[in-house]
Amino acid sequence: MVGTELLTTDEMRQADAAAIHAGTPGLTLMRRAGAAVAERARALAGDGRILVLCGPGNNGGDGFVAAALLAKAGLVVEVALLGTVEALTGDAAAAAAEWTGPVTEAAAAEPAGFTLVVDALFGAGLSRPLEGDAAALVGRINESGVPVLAVDVPSGLDGDTGASAGPVVTATETVTFVRRKPGHLLLPGRRLCGPVTVAEIGIADDVVAGIGPAAHVNGPALWGAAFPHLAEDSHKYTRGHAVVLSGPAHRTGAARLAARGALRIGAGLVTVLSPTPALPENAAQLTAIMLRPCDGADDLDDILTDERLNAIVAGPGLGTGAPTRDLVRVAAEAGRGLVLDADALTSFSGKAGELAEMIAAGGARAVATPHEGEFARLFRGVSAVPAEGSKLARARAAASVLDAVVVLKGADTVIAAPDGRSAINPNGTPWLGTAGSGDVLCGFIGGLLAQGMEPFEAAAAAVWLHAAAARRHGPGLISEDLPEMMPGVLGEVLETLGAA
Repeated sequence: MVGTELLTTDEMRQADAAAIHAGTPGLTLMRRAGAAVAERARALAGDGRILVLCGPGNNGGDGFVAAALLAKAGLVVEVALLGTVEALTGDAAAAAAEWTGPVTEAAAAEPAGFTLVVDALFGAGLSRPLEGDAAALVGRINESGVPVLAVDVPSGLDGDTGASAGPVVTATETVTFVRRKPGHLLLPGRRLCGPVTVAEIGIADDVVAGIGPAAHVNGPALWGAAFPHLAEDSHKYTRGHAVVLSGPAHRTGAARLAARGALRIGAGLVTVLSPTPALPENAAQLTAIMLRPCDGADDLDDILTDERLNAIVAGPGLGTGAPTRDLVRVAAEAGRGLVLDADALTSFSGKAGELAEMIAAGGARAVATPHEGEFARLFRGVSAVPAEGSKLARARAAASVLDAVVVLKGADTVIAAPDGRSAINPNGTPWLGTAGSGDVLCGFIGGLLAQGMEPFEAAAAAVWLHAAAARRHGPGLISEDLPEMMPGVLGEVLETLGAA
């Protein structure tokens, strides 16, 4: 969707090149970028002293433009450069020529005592760790305690992965251009960037769309058009029927959390399928949610002859081992919406290929929701799925292997589809770090699948709404609170989408 795209550093270079080819000079783009930096710098520094640290490339050119504008506005500005002005080339050299004040050596710069530091040293395309004078300067910036406005990304940060092999500036705020980059949202980048302002510099939306970015920032703008809307004649049977597989007696709570989540997010009917010995335990705590006995794969196969049961949640509290793998096989081969989490994934540790075959056999509309530990166990020994590195790349590779949407959970949850589409969730909160919150997320996904959303959109919507519910509650959140926050969250979202 327009506006939700995340641009890799290479895609941003393509956007710049396309705009220049269409007739906008590169120096014009740089001047617009510098003006955006100057605007935020004035807001942060007030009447204070500003140190603009420039690097040897175009990021430094943005810094020179900003410095000239700030000085023209009457602020006290000092500029320090890594390297020499004579070594600058192209647009960066032209921008430096617009700065009429002195340029000192950044290797000797002391940020302490300034009101604001503008970090225009290195942009998102830096592919090596900072060393020598640059690394020492970053250390002084971070030790100074002076607020920092980063240009594009904090120096030392990889714009594609949000990581770095060396020192990184810790920014108070960041100004980037056209669209955010994955590194602005992926940890630790999100923490190191601070709030990110996206400045328009004259690169049109159709230029970005023509590049075809696969990664997006998750939110209603991404999936709102696919979100379920009730018609005048909607009823419970048109809103889908989700089933949740319960674990054995004394391990049933996770399934009930998932079931409550599915019901609250809008599924018309929800049934918990329970082992017979656990029926009394489940029955004592279920009212609007229905309950049926299910004592293994054969029973599940019989139950799923009812095609109205169109979404299945398997994993929370289910138990691990061969019986769970058999249940997953039946659920996958039924070709319904399918959410796999927790024990369902752990039961396939080192057997990702076997799970992929099951999903393919029935054409299930599948979503897998591992945390990092489950992810590592499931894809152990799968060479196509990197064990380390970019979270975005790992999730995409996993989705391709499983032929399922993968939700790689965490504070920077990534949702990836087999076709390469992906989203990074921006609204995660530590309040979700409580037992059972992942079980509720499974239910949210299952409830949206039951209502007809496609797996990628259902997973992305559920992840965002899950975090929004946690934020709405705030301190003291426990997993049982999440479904109860959903009516208010849904009301706000539907109003925003014009469908309340």
